[in-house]
Amino acid sequence: MSSFISKLQARLAKEESGFTLIELLIVLVIIGILLAIAVPSYLGFKDRANRTAAQANVRSAVPAVEAYYADNGTYVGMNATTLTAIDAAVSATVISAAAATYCIRATSGSFSYYKNGPAAAISATACT
Repeated sequence: MSSFISKLQARLAKEESGFTLIELLIVLVIIGILLAIAVPSYLGFKDRANRTAAQANVRSAVPAVEAYYADNGTYVGMNATTLTAIDAAVSATVISAAAATYCIRATSGSFSYYKNGPAAAISATACT
């Protein structure tokens, strides 16, 4: 029995272990293919998330804007500070404020969305 174990130990001692260059190159190619698939998908997801976040920030600022109008009867004097006094979670910027209309903007990443007055829809077009 001991001769069998000694032969096995001798065979294991002679054997070289490790990866060949071809095996390593194949692994690198597989990793490259996976990255080529994953990175564009991730960037598209990130853009959609920023776009949706900017729209949601504008949408969440509207109640504070309307509360300001209800308190003052005008949008004049409205700014980011007065809106955060009404709702601390507001993260929109006041571009302009007139007696009967306003323009607010929210930016997330490279995307900006606007709301140009109480009846306007949220859009990516800057206020005029």
